[in-house]
Amino acid sequence: MKKIGILSDTHSCWDDRFATHFAGCDEIWHAGDIGDITVLNRLKQIAPVRAVSGNIDHGEVKRICPELMIFELEGVKVLLTHIGGYPGKYAPGMLSLLKQENIRLMVDGHSHILKVMPDRSLDMLHVNPGAAGHHGWQKVRTLVRLTLDNGNITDLDVIELRNKL
Repeated sequence: MKKIGILSDTHSCWDDRFATHFAGCDEIWHAGDIGDITVLNRLKQIAPVRAVSGNIDHGEVKRICPELMIFELEGVKVLLTHIGGYPGKYAPGMLSLLKQENIRLMVDGHSHILKVMPDRSLDMLHVNPGAAGHHGWQKVRTLVRLTLDNGNITDLDVIELRNKL
């Protein structure tokens, strides 16, 4: 069983509540638009991090974070990217990749819109944790936590970070 903290679109913003809400997580996944490398370094002090680069990332973040990751954890095949779309409106080429790789959990960011949607045709869950940073038009910053356990995705929690500047 692995408890996972998920965030996206920090745009160089650090919020001490990330550490509070991700305490006890076995891993943290960042779905791109990280911004400054210090965000990743601080997340790594909480738990091991898997991160992909987004369209605003450059420099060291772009060098160390791929645009897409596919991995298996606790019997769940995961795709982590920044721009992936969502069920019914996937980015070009994404649907065929999801089918080919038999992905069960797709995590992406970019839209700044929190979305948790099943794709029943693929037997897959899509999660966009929304935006954790201040940059953008979102009114509420959000994080997601979930548990992977023996092929199951459970205990999904949405965390709202009020007080957007």
